[in-house]
Amino acid sequence: MNLPGMDVAALQRYLVAEGIELHGDLRVELISGGRSNLTFKAFDDRSSWVVRRPPVSGLTPSAHDMAREYTVTNGLQGTGIPVARTVAFDADGKALGAPTTVVEFVDGLVVRDQDDLAALTDEQVAGNAGELVRVLAALHEVDYRDAGLGEFGRPEGFLARQVALWAKQWERVKTRELPDVAKLHARLAESIPQHSEASIVHGDYRIDNTILDAADPTAVRALVDWELSTLGDPLTDVALMCVYRNPAFDLLLGTKAAWTSDRLPSADELAQTYAVASGRDLGNWSFYMALANFKLAVVGEGITHRALQGSDSGSGAEKAADATPEFITAGLRALEGVSA
Repeated sequence: MNLPGMDVAALQRYLVAEGIELHGDLRVELISGGRSNLTFKAFDDRSSWVVRRPPVSGLTPSAHDMAREYTVTNGLQGTGIPVARTVAFDADGKALGAPTTVVEFVDGLVVRDQDDLAALTDEQVAGNAGELVRVLAALHEVDYRDAGLGEFGRPEGFLARQVALWAKQWERVKTRELPDVAKLHARLAESIPQHSEASIVHGDYRIDNTILDAADPTAVRALVDWELSTLGDPLTDVALMCVYRNPAFDLLLGTKAAWTSDRLPSADELAQTYAVASGRDLGNWSFYMALANFKLAVVGEGITHRALQGSDSGSGAEKAADATPEFITAGLRALEGVSA
């Protein structure tokens, strides 16, 4: 079977060179691919690993993702945060022609859409939501310097850079003029908190970016998809997790996402659970919710922009921007102190 981006013989030579003892022939299967980084399951007669590398095109930004993902998961080893055990990182791409990470294969349950969620009882759904928030709070408590991640990002000025970044991104990807975008950006720029805390930030936290215990879905076996992780304000993680609860997020994913299901706690309930679990005050919460809505508005616009350019299409990508006005309106409402 031809696997674009994968050379099984080259991978086998690399693993052996890294001191990994193989038992029997190495076999490889594609787990996921397309727009995201390519993810493969490699296995012999005894062990299994996850191998990730950038897509076969557009290597530069994705190569950076590989280093980021491996650096943070390697730093989190031994901290109590559930992540896969890191095995090897081919930073130069000598094995497969692009930077490649190898971690242990974590067997478990991935809940991506509402059909997957339907297999869980209401008690399991509630228990899982509580555990996800607890794990996020624990991640934010990790001393990133002790974890060797002191140079992983620049916490100083993080919020101001985020506001500026997403405004610039809007100008690059907008498919039409929406006056309320400039209004939201201006209000965010004048509302940036003077002080913010610093922690490891996952950057894309929700149920489908975790691997759950198949026998007990309330237990998280591993956090995955760290491409957007950095050092920054922990409340940006919390707010984005809450804004992902908006049903409009389905348009961005092109499916009925598990995390938008009304079986899960509301955004306000998730935020309150986090406040209790972390002991952290949710000061300036309206700003964080507005920023998260601004980000998702631009993300949705970008998905449609790329689809209209003839790339990154599939699963309703042309309709993703239909959610943009809703997220912009939600962001403005948040700054006015109105709950979504």
